[in-house]
Order: sequence, then C-alpha cells, then structure tokens
Amino acid sequence: MIGLIFDMDGVLYRGNEPVEGSRELINFLKEKGVPFIFLTNNSTKDPSMYREKLLSIGIDVPEEVIVTSGLATRLYMERHFKPGKIFVIGGEGLHREMERLSWGIVGIEEARKGAWREVEYVVVGLDPGLTYEKLKYGTLAIRNGARFIGTNPDTTYPAEEGLYPGAGSIIAALKASTDADPLIIGKPNEPVYEVVREKLGNVDEVWMIGDRLDTDVLFAKRFGMKAAMVLTGVSTLEDVERMGIKPDLVLPSVAELKEYLKTLLEEKE
Repeated sequence: MIGLIFDMDGVLYRGNEPVEGSRELINFLKEKGVPFIFLTNNSTKDPSMYREKLLSIGIDVPEEVIVTSGLATRLYMERHFKPGKIFVIGGEGLHREMERLSWGIVGIEEARKGAWREVEYVVVGLDPGLTYEKLKYGTLAIRNGARFIGTNPDTTYPAEEGLYPGAGSIIAALKASTDADPLIIGKPNEPVYEVVREKLGNVDEVWMIGDRLDTDVLFAKRFGMKAAMVLTGVSTLEDVERMGIKPDLVLPSVAELKEYLKTLLEEKE
C-alpha cells in the first residue's frame, strides 16, 4: 500500500487561498482509503488550528493526520530531554505545544526580571511578533547554557504576496549572536520523520509531496521516500537544475497529482 505525506503551505494553499484541485485530491484519497499525513514545518498553528484553517478552504480531515514542527518538537522533547524551563520565540501554535509539556515557560516579563538565567531550553520557530527583545533574551539564555532548539530550517515561506521570512531566518540570527548550533526538528531531519512514519502505519511505499527542494524533497531522499514536487510554492524548475536535488516527479500543482495517483493505484490493483 502507498502512503502520502503532504506539505501544506505552497502545496494545498498559499496563505489563505486554496490551491486549485487540493480539495478534490484529498476527497479522492479519502474515498480510496489511501493513508495520508499533512506535515508542515510551520509551527505558528497547532493541529487543531490547522484543522480549522483547512475546513475554511473545504478540506475536512481529523486533527490526528496533521503534524506540525511544533508538535514534533514537543514529542521529541518529551522523549529525549528532562523537564526544564523554556523560553519560546514563536507563534501561538508553538506556545500551545510548549505549554502542553507543563515544564514552565519563561515569558518576556519574567525574562526582564532576570528569569532568563533559569531557562534550560530556547525553542525557536516562526514568530510573526518577533522583537529585538525576544532575540536578546534568547541570546542571553543560550549563552548561559540553555539548549538551542529550532522547529524547522525554512528561511522563507510562501504567502499571497510572495515569500515571507521563515523560522530559519530567526534561527540564523540567534546562531549568529550565540555561535551555537541548534537542534532542528522539522523537515528534512530525523525527529519529525519518526513522528510521521509512526502515524502512517504499515505502508509499503511513501510519497512526500512538497514545494521545497531543501526541505520536502531532501527529506524524501534522506529517508527512502519518493518525492513529488509541485510548482505552486517556493522551488522552481530552475532551482532543480541549480541545486542538484532531483524529485522523482515534478507537477504544476496537486490538481495533476490526482490523475497521476489514479493511474498509479490502478496499476497496483
């Protein structure tokens, strides 16, 4: 049986606008009983928030099939680290996931009073409310010995107007100010692969459908998955030639993927 992992930003939608054909594709997979996971490196929302976003564009899936880099970060920290206070640079979704750990979060007000010295983990994702002050206390905590954890490496993300700065840009600023190398959880790295592979269950072949060569396609190549790249997000055909990371399949959008999968599934019957 085939299993599918979908990136979301730039694949199923751009900003708040659905990509044409995305709803029809997901309905087709549900009808055929093909297992799939939605995997995003964006940590600004948690799975419940993404479910609401997807419903708003006509895609109805259970929360359980949605994995964010924030969720994967929480699961990794639960399994591999001992409890300690956390300083979060990120959006609401990442804050929610870190609160679910119940290890204690040091907010900006407490940091101003010196509580940054008690921080054991600085967890960094995409933060639409980023301030110099957050970078300052993140820097101080990391230089004081706190573990530096990044949700994902994406330097940009696709939106309606074009490409916006991503979590990787914020992580790069902290890396520059601390000389510390972060642990990165999301695609194309192993921590998030463990999570999605477990959720997909017993499948023979896994396809990763994404829009970025440096995260989605590289992720597929690292872990023995097939890679389908769509051209509705970040990477272009020119990037494929320039970067030398070769997808197994390049399609204009997920609309064309439905026909491809229909043929593929018929061949496997």
